[in-house]
Parts: sequence; structure tokens; C-alpha cells
Amino acid sequence: MPALPRAVGVARGVSAVFRVLESAELARVEQLLVQCAKEADREVNEREYGLGKRPDDAECERVVGYDGKGNKVRRRMELGILKHEVAFACVKRELVRLFPDNVSIEPRYGPDPRTGRYVLTRVWEDSLKPDIVVHFSRDPNRVQCVYDFKFPCSVAGKSNPLANDGTLEQLSRYKKLGRPCTPSIVTPQLGVSHVSPE
Repeated sequence: MPALPRAVGVARGVSAVFRVLESAELARVEQLLVQCAKEADREVNEREYGLGKRPDDAECERVVGYDGKGNKVRRRMELGILKHEVAFACVKRELVRLFPDNVSIEPRYGPDPRTGRYVLTRVWEDSLKPDIVVHFSRDPNRVQCVYDFKFPCSVAGKSNPLANDGTLEQLSRYKKLGRPCTPSIVTPQLGVSHVSPE
């Protein structure tokens, strides 16, 4: 008889290891991601431009410097980096607290030379680094859903964020991670935008 509780305990442990988020939990994840995107957009815009203000298209395209390769760095890129930092802090505070075993921020995945599957890696070449990954409990190599924050700056970008800066190509690459959800972006203006499955 004492073997029964032990067997039940092992079964519970195994189910916890393989646990994925249910649809209601994924809906909560997406709700919080949108909340974090809106918070980041508002906080950075107000810090940089004043209460209730945001950059116009000319400000978005203003050149603020050059990168190590001599390419122009525009204000929209600079603002995107600042907004990602605030959004990640919000995700840590709100989302990782609720689902600590199922959410990773900016994990890097690369092809495993033995299997060809994408797994966690420290190698930058040919790697993928989505912003937020929902995965099996304590197993980021078993991806459930992928999300990327986008902070469009221009009027056109806000109305159609999937058309910006190679976004569709980037999300198409995330399909290599082998997850059941379609890769999605999260914007303050439109919330979660899912890429149509092929």
C-alpha cells in the first residue's frame, strides 16, 4: 500500500514537467503582454516627449547616430530599444511571477548539428532570439508559443505593424522552433497580431 502514494507523487511530478499552458492561461499571457507593451509605449513617450505626447513621423525618422558599421540609427530604433527594456521589466514583474516555469525572456535558439532541431544555444550565428517564449514547464526547448514586441513609430507602421522592417520574415523564421502556436507580434496599438499559418 505505501507504494501507491509514491506512484501518485511520481505521476504528479511527471505531469508537472510536461505541463503546457491551457488556452485560458495563454489568453492571460497575451492580455499581460499587451498591457506591458502599452505601459512601455506610454512610459517612454512621456519620459522623452512629455505627458500625453508622442513622436511624429519626422521625429521617428530623425538620425540620432551611426552604428559600428556606419549605418544610420534612427530615433524609432532608439525608442524601440528603450520600450523593449520597459516591456521586459513588466513581463518579469507580471508574467514570470504567474508562470515562472513556462515563460522565458529572450532565449536564444540555434540548430542542433545532430538533429537539425532548434535548441537553446550560446552561438549567435544562424540563431533566433524571440522576445517572449511560452514553453513546457522548465523546458524552453519545447516551445509552445512565440511573441515579439514591436513598437511602431510612424502612422503607417502603427496601422500595419506586420509590414515593418522584415517582421513577416522574422516571424517566419520562428516557425523553425516547432511550436503549435503561430508566431505573433505584440504592439501597443493593435495588441496581439498572429501570423496566418501556411
